[in-house]
Amino acid sequence: MRVALPSEVDALTQLINAAFQVEKPFFEEERVNPERVRKFMESGQFLLAENSGELAGCVYVKVREGRGYVGLLSVDPAKQGTGLGRKLMEAAEEHFRAAGCRGVDLRVISPRTPLPKFYQHLGYAETGTAPFPADAQCKVQGHYILMSKEFA
Repeated sequence: MRVALPSEVDALTQLINAAFQVEKPFFEEERVNPERVRKFMESGQFLLAENSGELAGCVYVKVREGRGYVGLLSVDPAKQGTGLGRKLMEAAEEHFRAAGCRGVDLRVISPRTPLPKFYQHLGYAETGTAPFPADAQCKVQGHYILMSKEFA
């Protein structure tokens, strides 16, 4: 695991969009573009997992108000189901603990019904919901499911 470099924006964009192909039935647009990835890098970091020198997965981490925020957990589709997503989440949580955070927050889209269960297995609990942004190009009705994990 390591922190992504600004020179890796294009590779990150490709990885995230490949990992989020499962959301194509729900949204019109790609999950991210290079400009959006750069903006994420201005306010937080991407932790990367590599396999034989190739990008295998990433997760976005940001510290805000004494808490961690994790997003865009992405695993190369060929490596999904190998435990890499869990390892990336563990790395994110370690990052937040080292930063003195009290806990971690995340959000998932409601149409992706397996995701809350995945995060519940990692110790996260549902804390509420939030609407999609007004400019989201949604193909289906939905909302964000907010989830949190407190550190002991």
